[in-house]
This record gives sequence, structure tokens and C-alpha cells, in this order.
Amino acid sequence: MKKLFLIILLIITGKISHAQFYLQPRQTLNVAITSTEEPVVQTALQIFSRDYQAVFSGRVLTDSLKGNIIVGTIGKSRLLENILVDNATLYEKKQGFMLKVLKDGRLLVVGNDSHGTAYGLMELSRLIGVSPWEWWADATPEKKTSFRLPTDYTDIQFPSVEYRGIFINDEDWGLMPWSSLTHEPWYKPGRIGPRTHERIFELLLRLRANTYWPAMHECTEPFFMTLGNREVARKYGIYIGSSHCEPMACSTPVEWKRRGKGDYDYVHNSKEVLHFWEQRVKETAGQEIFYTIGMRGVHDGQMQGAKTVEEQKKVTEHVLKDQRELLRKYVNPDITAVPQVFIPYKEVLDIYHTGLQVPEDVTLMWCDDNYGYIRHFPTSEERARKGGNGIYYHISYWGRPHDYLWLGTFSPALLYQQMKEAYERGIQKIWILNVGDIKPAEYQTELFMDMAWNIGKVEKEGISNHLCHFLQREFGEEIGRELLPIMQEHYRLAYIRKPEFMGHTREEEYHTNRYRIVTDMPWSRTFIQKRLEDYHNISDRVEKLAQQIPENRKDTYFQLVKYPVQAATEMNKKMLYAQFARHGEMDWSRSEAAYDSIVTLTRIYNTGYFNNSKWSRIMDHQPRRLPVFEPVKHSSVLEPILEECSPLYHWNAMDADKGTPIACENLGYEGRAAAIGKGTGLEFRFGSCPTDSIEIEVRLLPNHPVTDDGRLRFSIALDNCAPQVVSYHTKGRSEEWKENVLGNQAIKKIVLPISSKKKHKINIQALDEGVILDQILLYSVSNL
Repeated sequence: MKKLFLIILLIITGKISHAQFYLQPRQTLNVAITSTEEPVVQTALQIFSRDYQAVFSGRVLTDSLKGNIIVGTIGKSRLLENILVDNATLYEKKQGFMLKVLKDGRLLVVGNDSHGTAYGLMELSRLIGVSPWEWWADATPEKKTSFRLPTDYTDIQFPSVEYRGIFINDEDWGLMPWSSLTHEPWYKPGRIGPRTHERIFELLLRLRANTYWPAMHECTEPFFMTLGNREVARKYGIYIGSSHCEPMACSTPVEWKRRGKGDYDYVHNSKEVLHFWEQRVKETAGQEIFYTIGMRGVHDGQMQGAKTVEEQKKVTEHVLKDQRELLRKYVNPDITAVPQVFIPYKEVLDIYHTGLQVPEDVTLMWCDDNYGYIRHFPTSEERARKGGNGIYYHISYWGRPHDYLWLGTFSPALLYQQMKEAYERGIQKIWILNVGDIKPAEYQTELFMDMAWNIGKVEKEGISNHLCHFLQREFGEEIGRELLPIMQEHYRLAYIRKPEFMGHTREEEYHTNRYRIVTDMPWSRTFIQKRLEDYHNISDRVEKLAQQIPENRKDTYFQLVKYPVQAATEMNKKMLYAQFARHGEMDWSRSEAAYDSIVTLTRIYNTGYFNNSKWSRIMDHQPRRLPVFEPVKHSSVLEPILEECSPLYHWNAMDADKGTPIACENLGYEGRAAAIGKGTGLEFRFGSCPTDSIEIEVRLLPNHPVTDDGRLRFSIALDNCAPQVVSYHTKGRSEEWKENVLGNQAIKKIVLPISSKKKHKINIQALDEGVILDQILLYSVSNL
């Protein structure tokens, strides 16, 4: 009787529970959806159904007319005919969706196109607690006893960037051997097949991404030459693109050897090269492709047949014209409706700057310098182009001055600062992230995709909160909070020097072999000891927290936290203990033990705790078999280890006594770097100095100019003396640029006379946009 009375009371007061959207365990969930929905929507529903079963142990049934959830795409679903969908915001951009609880308690999932509807379903998976890394990081969903959305719940989302995706690159030691030998071993070695791509594309759908550049090294069978791949892309609504040296959806490094005739040379062999492109365009005309146009060499080299930049420009103009004719003939007579991108990467940027005319409807895709610093931001003229602007960005790289392919230690703070700058300067059409093998760069990948989806939301919450939310989602609120400072310190230490750079070696310095010999880092004894202590502390804290991780999340914890933090710790121990051993101050066994620890950690990664060797061959602690990854060879040096030369004064940019520093959250050696607005300055005050001359080290972010005048300058003035102008723009792969990116600082030293006054001040003024100050160190010249 009490239960009946309560139900009657709820009806009278209008507060009956079915006015909310409500889920509970073992409930059969009916979804209304029509058969006219595109494959990507049907695929998203299948994924949600699996998630619902995992969280609530219930089934999802579909019906063409009625259900607890109504799923529909505007203009394609008759289910929406009697439902008012009049929110203007929903129509603002492509791929938008709305989740809305109707008055009768049903949930409406509506998209303004099929991608939007699919993302709406994936948002529902997120809401019930399923991580995007459910499969890729073994993040097993937690069971729930209930889930509610209030009757007035409405959520409208749409992307900040239209095309968002990843590039699988340098896959030789990770994704390729794992895919072809572990995940789908029935393929011959070298194939990344449809079963793997199904997993990749599901991850992209969960991350609200829609674009994919397939792996393209010579070790890997090309995407379009592997049966089943293109069909899986259609199923998940993925646009297939290609890198800067793979025009017209051709994986040139492999395919030219198979299908091409003669040299890949448009000066002397244009007929065969054009036929090579034509075959692929005819074959994939019905596929969703974002075509890369233009031409470089067969792999990552410059164009053949044309020697000077002017010759290369003329050939490129001819290439663009012929490629667009192919697209017009086979894909769409309206060439402006075919997504196309031109990528001024490396020497192609020089060709572009000679005045190369790229058609207005083609997207211009800019690049970073491979170490996270964007080389070119669009001018006002480039921002006004119909085709818009894009970015190709690295968090993993093979090349000079040194690879970083092993651990995903790329600074989230740098990624955020550079991509925010890119967006604000008009790079909003397409964002592609070079993720290497996906693992172990999970967090940076999610941060990048979240910014591409809703940059305003990430900006509002800040990157510390974003990282905290990521960790709390995966490991719970309490452990997530404890992990936040650990992971922030992990990224800060790697920002100072990535684990892959700890051998003080370089790669591809073809003029000499001396850079392939492991030598001392140019650090003082005090600095080394402090670095070892800092790594020891976070490694210990990670180990202690591991005891609190539930069994079903131990693999997740190992992959996202324990392996990257402890492997980075052991690499630093291996190299820095060896440095002490070279100077006769320590036994070599400590360095050797650190190497053994890296091997053991990697073996655990590939075998797992509970995943039955699911990731066998995905992790290799020696990509490219470089000297830095080997046990350190025993040697000795007579010179003593450097002793600390302590500065008289030391400031971070945010320590300024006067001025308005623009904080760059967590960026810099101590996480306190700041931008200085053009024409404004920061003042740093200090007391007397026991010397008549001082050296001021100004340490800045080693970024590139952000305006088209190509200048990046600041002025420095001591007390009331005339300011000195300092330029720190680097060009190409200069020695200065190499040192800058290896250490993530551009260091400028200025020697100035100083009076005996008791109070002094240094004024740093930005003369151009883009100046970001990290630190200032002041030394007595007599002490140097």
C-alpha cells in the first residue's frame, strides 16, 4: 500500500520518476532508429550497445518506431518528424549533436549529420562511465547501479575543428609487428589489417575524430593494398588522408616500387607518375578521402628532377594542375567540393614562399619543426582562403637531431600552448597528430582531440584540470588527485630532457660519428643529483599507489602511469649513474641494473598482468637500435664532473615584480613560463652585486615567429641604460636550433656592466608577438 500511495503522490505532484531518463542493471533498453541511418551511426550504436552491456549487464534492442532512446539524423530520419528540433545552435557547424531528455523521460540523440549522431551516441557512452581507452588501455568499465539524466537535460556540442585525426608513423617497432604478429597473425608480417584498423577507428570515434593517415613506412603493406581496410573506414565514417610525401592517396614509399615505372620524377617521367596517381583515384573514387596534393620525393626527401627552388616551383604548379584534373574527372566535376590539402613541409615551405599559387579551395596545412614548435602561422591573406588552414603536429618523431619514439613524454603544456595559438591564428580546418604507435601517447592524443573538438572547454578548465579529470576517470577521484602532481612532474622532467635524449647523442649527423658515442650530459653534480632525486621520488610514489589499484585496472595503470614514469626514471638512472662511473665515482653496476629494469618493465608491458599478452610486440625499448638504448659502454674520463655555478639571482617569468606576464600553465623548466605581449615588458628587481659586470641568461621558449615578418625579438635593459635588442629566431636545422629543441630552451647571454647601487632592475620587453619567457639567471662574470 505504501508503494502504491507513493506512486499516486508522484503522479499528483508531477514528479514521477519516468520524467527523468533512467537506466538500471539488467534493463532491456529499446532504441528507436531507422534503417536509413548511415553506417557510422549504426556502428556507434553497436559500440554503445556493447558499453551498455558492460556497465548495466543489459541488452539493447532496436525498433524503427519507439524506444527509450530516439536516435536520428536531421533530414534523414522520419522519427524526428513529430519532434521539434529547433535549436539554432545545433545547425551552426557540421558534426554537431544534441542530447535532450524529453518530457516523457525518453532521451533524444539527434545529429545535424551522421557523424554528429554517432558522436552523440559516443557521448552517451562517456556519460555512463566508459573511457575512450576502454580497449586501447584495458580500461574496463565499472558496473553501475543506476544512471539518471534530469527531465530538462540538454547538451549541444559541435567541433571546433572540422577534420580531426591521427597519423600512424614510424610503426616499425610497435604497431606493425604487434598488428601482423599478435593481433591478426594470419596476415603476413608487415600488414596492418582491417581487424587492427577496426580497433583504431573505434578509438577515433570515441575520441570524436574523423580523419586518419595510415602507416606508410617501407616495412608496412599500404593501406589501400590490404583487403578489408577501406571497408572498415567506411563503416566508421573515417576520412582517409595521407602525409606530405604521399599525394593522391598513394603510399608512395612502397607502392611506387610495385606499381610505378621508371623514376618518380615529374620532370622526366610525368606520364608514368600521373598514371600511378590515376590508378588510385579511379579505384577509390567513392571513398571519403581528404586528398593530399603536390609532390615530394618517394619518401621524406625533396622532389626529383628539379634542382633549384624555382624549378621545383614550376614543377609543383604543373603537378597541382594535373592532379586536380584527375580529381575533377573521377571524383567530382565540382573540384571545390573535393577535400584537398597542400602541405608545405620542410623544403616545400621554401617553394611555397617563392610565390607558389595554391588554388583557393585547397586547405593549406602547416607543420611544426618536428619537436612541437609550429614553423608558420597563416597570414591574414591565408586565413581568408576558402580552403582554410590545417596543422600537422608531432608528439613522436624519427630524425635529426634525435628521435623520440619510445616513451610518450611530449609536454602537454607545450602541446596546449602551440595548438591554442594555432587555433587563434586561424588554423581551424584540419588537425592531424603524429602519434607514432598510439601507445604510449594516450594522454597527449586525448588532449589534442579534446582541443580539436571543443577548444573553449579545454581552455576554460585548464590543462591541469584536464589531466586530473583524465586520471580520475581512469583511476577514481582520490587516486587521480594523488597522481596529478606525479604526472605533472614526469612531464616537467622530460621537458628539460626527454629520456631518448639522455645519451647526449644525435642521429643522422652524416658528417661525423662522434655524436653516436654516449658522453656526459653538460650538467653539474648538483643538478644531476637533484634530477635523480626527483625521478626517484615520483617512481616511488607510483610504486606505492600501485598497491591501491584494483585488479581490473592494473594493466591500465601500468600502461598509462607505471611504465612511462618508471622507464623514464630508469633511463635517467642508467645514463647519469654511468656518468658518475666514467669519472670513477660510482660502480658501473648501478647503471647496468637500471638497464635491466627497463628490459623487465618492457617485458611486463608486452605480457601484461591480466590481458594474456594482448600487447605482445607493441612496446620496444630500443626503437631504431640507437646507442642511447644500449647498456652504457664502460669508459673513463680524467676531467672531474662539473661543479655548480650558482647564479646570484634566478627568476621564472611569473616572478616578475612589474608588468603583466601572460601565464602559460605548467610550461617551462619550473612550470612558470609566461608570454609577453608585443610592446610590453616585465621588470625583475634585485639587490647589490659583488662585481662590476654581470652575465644575464635569458631563457625563452624556442618557438618560431608567429607573424609573417619572420621576426622574434626582445630587448633587455639594465637599470636606466639603453636597451639591447636580441633576436632569437632560428632557421632550418641550424646548430642553434638543434640545441634549442633538445633542451626546450633558447638561451641568450648578455654581459653588462653594473654599478655599485644597492637596487637594480632588469627590463625585458617583447618587440614582436610570440615572445615567451621561461627563466632569467644572473651571474657574476668573475664567477663564470
